[in-house]
Amino acid sequence: MINVHVYITLKEGVLDPQGQAVQRSLAALGYEEVDTVNVGKWLKLEIVDGPDVETRVEQMCEQLLANPVIENYTYTLEREEKV
Repeated sequence: MINVHVYITLKEGVLDPQGQAVQRSLAALGYEEVDTVNVGKWLKLEIVDGPDVETRVEQMCEQLLANPVIENYTYTLEREEKV
């Protein structure tokens, strides 16, 4: 089994209204030191180990998990040790 952690963020220059709302709310609560907030997504997938795992994860990200026009993604793979 492989645990895949996918991190999705907006590309540079894409407006982040959710991040701006969080930043304004933090300032209203007294956290004026927060200058910028970027909101993204984190997904955890548990997949069966097999050939071309990284290629399959890339395809999943490009076709469904991320919008490559406005979002960047990175991922990590963690193989579970068999006991």
